[in-house]
Amino acid sequence: MRALGLLLSAGRMAGRYRYRFHEHWDLDAAPDAVYAVLEAVDDYPSWWPRLSFTRIDPHSGTVGVRSLLPYELRLTVRERRRDPRARVLEAALDGDLAGRIRWTVQPRGAGTRARFEQDVELRNPRMRRWGPVARPVFLASHGWVMRRGRRGLRRRLERPRAGI
Repeated sequence: MRALGLLLSAGRMAGRYRYRFHEHWDLDAAPDAVYAVLEAVDDYPSWWPRLSFTRIDPHSGTVGVRSLLPYELRLTVRERRRDPRARVLEAALDGDLAGRIRWTVQPRGAGTRARFEQDVELRNPRMRRWGPVARPVFLASHGWVMRRGRRGLRRRLERPRAGI
């Protein structure tokens, strides 16, 4: 019975540090064009402000994420799935956060819906210490970074049309 109590306690503790995000971005571009931009991870810093990316090998790299907070998240990203036919990209994260991210790109009307899913746990000791009380700040900071990414992606997708 004591082991069950420890497991339940560990589960509650993990919940304090776990974050799940689900968003969708409706875009005025063809699904294949959106997928192509999202697949080109090396180019993210050119359209997603406050993001840096350094390639380690063909399937992984390091990412730095600067938000409103005076701290840069450092992550290692490893490709888990790249499926152009289904237009799905999935990666494992490790570092300050551990978990997974996933993009699913689908047609929607005359454009595209890009669905973003992230399921992560805080790993950085300082973030974990502040996690329970700073959760609203972390959520707001994540939202700010994502809004900037959405705006940047929209601008990036408009660029080819601007030259026509």
